[in-house]
Amino acid sequence: MSSSVMEARLLEKEGDEEVYEVFIGPQHPASGHMRLIVRLEGDVIVGVDPDIGWVHRTMEKLAESKEALKAIPLLERMTIIDSQNVTIGYVRALEKLLGVEPPPRARYLRTLLSEINRIASHLYGMGLAGIFVNHSTMFMWCFGDREVWIQLAEELTGARLTHSYSVPGGVRRDLPQGFKEKALKAIRYMEKRLDEYHRIFFDNPQVRARYEGVGVLKPHEARRLGVVGPNLRASGVRYDARLLGDYGVYDELEFEIPVREEGDAMSRLLLRGDEIRQSMNIIRQVLDKIPEGPILAEKYLRLIPPKLREPALKEGRIKFPGIFANLKLPKGEAVARAEMGHGEIFYHVTSDGSKKPYRVRVVTPSFRNVILFRYLPPGHRFMDLPAIYGSLDYFPPEADR
Repeated sequence: MSSSVMEARLLEKEGDEEVYEVFIGPQHPASGHMRLIVRLEGDVIVGVDPDIGWVHRTMEKLAESKEALKAIPLLERMTIIDSQNVTIGYVRALEKLLGVEPPPRARYLRTLLSEINRIASHLYGMGLAGIFVNHSTMFMWCFGDREVWIQLAEELTGARLTHSYSVPGGVRRDLPQGFKEKALKAIRYMEKRLDEYHRIFFDNPQVRARYEGVGVLKPHEARRLGVVGPNLRASGVRYDARLLGDYGVYDELEFEIPVREEGDAMSRLLLRGDEIRQSMNIIRQVLDKIPEGPILAEKYLRLIPPKLREPALKEGRIKFPGIFANLKLPKGEAVARAEMGHGEIFYHVTSDGSKKPYRVRVVTPSFRNVILFRYLPPGHRFMDLPAIYGSLDYFPPEADR
């Protein structure tokens, strides 16, 4: 088939019943190339096959061809809108192999960036959900407000999107001067904007007519299908990898894991707004409680030449390639998981004792959630498909890896 945006062909005919197969894509319907193969009786969906793999970039095999540290900026490309959360699991797996833990200040800084990224990721997804039902104002507002959080992340890390901030044993840069005041200002701004989102979008009767009662996912089915992230919690299942206490300082903070019971497309959107509020709550606590101290484990600080160590610590920026030039991973294997904006990501890293990981296995939330394209649409009208897609916050490059 050609790559037109949409084309259809008669699949079968039995009596007066005609089933058409409609090809959507493989252009860029949302956040990366994919194709949906939709089967229709009239305008009623009888089946959907998500045809993935159009942006497959062999991330796992490429990670095995690089020194352990150099795989971090590579793996960020899976989900460039959430680069801290997509790589922190890999860093934690390396730390378990190396037998090193980040100092307390570094753990707080990791949590800070993780929540900034989570807010930016949710705004990205909510903006796309708006444009999927032709609500261009929601799209422009969310993407404009996302810039506030991207600028904060850039000031903290030195990079706009691909931060490569967390490294084995700590983070690359310390908190810049005046950052707390800017972050609190961003929080006050975002709290007002969330109220405005309700007025123009969430409480808009036309939007609700498109999203409410559409694509309902029952709790037992969400568990059976292995769904993760907001798509799981919007169906009443309270699971979040942050609760495991394996990374960050979430076990030292007070926050809620938002859950909704309806399980429809509307609840999935509303839940992301709820999570933004909780992320801002976490950021406030991190900025109030962050302890003084080093941002890198002592065993790696000692590798910095003495004449460079004090200026680096004073400036709050550490150049890492030289420190890890001779880093070898002990032989063994380690697993780690983290909570991205899209849901839980899982890493399994195996080492043969060399500088490069022998095997890197990663299971991303979008790959786990892609089954919902097959499960949710049947029985709905064809024009319900954009609302279902928009509510899932699916990211094709993350699923394809």
